Amino acid sequence: MGMASARLMIDLDALRANYTRFQTLVGPRCAVAGIVKANAYGLGVEPVARVLLQAGCDLFFVATLDEALALRGTLAPEYPEIAVLGGLYAGAEKEYPANGLTPVLNTMGEVSRWGHAAPGRPAILHVDTGMNRLGLDGDDVARLLDDPGLLCGVPLSAIMSHFACADEPDHPMTLGQKSRFMDIAAYFPGVKRSLSNSAGLFLGSEYHFDIVRPGIALYGGAPLAGRPNPMHPVVGLEAQVLQLRRVRKGETVGYGASHRFERDGLCATVALGYADGFLRSLSGRGKMFWKQYSLPIVGRVSMDLVTLDCTGIPEADLPCPGDFVEIIGKNQSLESVASDAGTIPYEILTGMGARYHRVWKAQRDVRDEKFLSERAKF
Repeated sequence: MGMASARLMIDLDALRANYTRFQTLVGPRCAVAGIVKANAYGLGVEPVARVLLQAGCDLFFVATLDEALALRGTLAPEYPEIAVLGGLYAGAEKEYPANGLTPVLNTMGEVSRWGHAAPGRPAILHVDTGMNRLGLDGDDVARLLDDPGLLCGVPLSAIMSHFACADEPDHPMTLGQKSRFMDIAAYFPGVKRSLSNSAGLFLGSEYHFDIVRPGIALYGGAPLAGRPNPMHPVVGLEAQVLQLRRVRKGETVGYGASHRFERDGLCATVALGYADGFLRSLSGRGKMFWKQYSLPIVGRVSMDLVTLDCTGIPEADLPCPGDFVEIIGKNQSLESVASDAGTIPYEILTGMGARYHRVWKAQRDVRDEKFLSERAKF
């Protein structure tokens, strides 16, 4: 397990099961892409991508060109398809065809540059339907529909958009975005369509189209707000107890003396802090678990340490230095930690720092080089 004082366990079998569930949900006519941006949401892009590849994934999305190049370096040349959501980065146009990468074209300028840099090579066209971030805006879409020749030399492998509020199932914007997307996509017959993220995937088959792009749900996060989580948990997190100490009534703990003990008690200092991505907003709000006991965080979360109140635990049940307390696991979900921190599961996952000792668990060997080389032939 290594010498690190905090451990991040990644259940690759659960990851595979989540991906397989998506495949079953959408059926054989719809592809399930692998969203592995931000180092596969902090869990390790290489082992995650290999598991997804073995499960049948042949299209991966990343955020940046650097992420795409790193992923291509771990997988076979040209296969699988790797698409860059950030678009066609200026000055790096030749990197895409040279490394078998697909740009997601977000502006008409990118469409033009791709046509000149790699004529005849496919790209994905991103149209904005309400997010107002990336993607062709209304004026660009109108220009393109009036003059399809603007796509000369740019064959499209897919057209995509992105939901703003799909995790709120009753939000009226979701239906409006779907309608707008369908209207635009109708001008591109035969081109694959992709709209749904994790939440959209669970809204019904009419939202699936040809490619779905599950992110947080793939990694075990709840896809829809206020509904039971149907996904297998993928992540477990635990940290080591460094010291137990007696405290007296009236004493304080940590920076700023923000917590004062109202009675004599016992606290445990744990090897974890905001340098590990354990958010400072959990100060005085979050909790960890030892056996069946909930241990409140007292005082401020500091760079490397968190203090837990162990008062009231029977002497025989107390943790000892070297024991590991649970942060995410059977007693506390990813969503619960995020809620206590006043944030979303995405931030908790992607913020998990490099100091964690990552443990990837799988019954099947994810370093199956023969499998990868055989898949690369197709």
